Amino acid sequence: MRNIRSMPISGRTGALRGLLVITAASLTLAGCGGGSMFGGGSPSSSSGGGSPSMTDRFTQLFSGKSTEVGAPQSPQTDENDLTCPSVSIRPGASTYAVGAAGKPAVGNDLAFQATITRTARSCDLNGGQISVKIGIQGRVIVGPAGAPAVVDVPLRVAVVQEGVTPKTIATKVFQTNVQIGSETSVPFSLVGEDLVYPVPTGTAGDSYIFYIGFDPQALKSQAPARKRR
Repeated sequence: MRNIRSMPISGRTGALRGLLVITAASLTLAGCGGGSMFGGGSPSSSSGGGSPSMTDRFTQLFSGKSTEVGAPQSPQTDENDLTCPSVSIRPGASTYAVGAAGKPAVGNDLAFQATITRTARSCDLNGGQISVKIGIQGRVIVGPAGAPAVVDVPLRVAVVQEGVTPKTIATKVFQTNVQIGSETSVPFSLVGEDLVYPVPTGTAGDSYIFYIGFDPQALKSQAPARKRR
């Protein structure tokens, strides 16, 4: 994508209009970034960023087996009959939009918007526990109001047993920092490696699914408490 700041005024206006059309459609689906869709929890440090080295690590960890968002998935079963659940984007948490200070994330007040583009996962059996690696690739697009030099992106992963009453088995927040600089569209990659849950009994694992999505409430929970006078 060409840098909007270097375009003539007429070209810059056209580019911003195109960005706003994309943003408006995404916000309609995501409810303007939404709140916490998975429950509580504080962010965990994770591997992230948009550097080539991070992209290479993402490919190595998952042997190049990643899935574009929206493409059909099915559980993966290895030679030990260990089933690794499929990955799905949590409804209402597919985008993360942030407005300028004190402004809603719409129109010319949009600072930036993050989206998820690809996912990957792998599962390993360790005793009676399943250790999970979840890979998430996405993109941060700068809005008309302009984004800060570094953007914090909070993502939550939840292991859920689907059914009449869905049951959350485990959940964890991962956070990555995306260097924006003077760019208007920056990719990012994140690999969450600290998610563990008990081996399901019988056929219960057949109804397990990994839900991922943005969780802006996790950032708010990190805000320092105000000191009393």
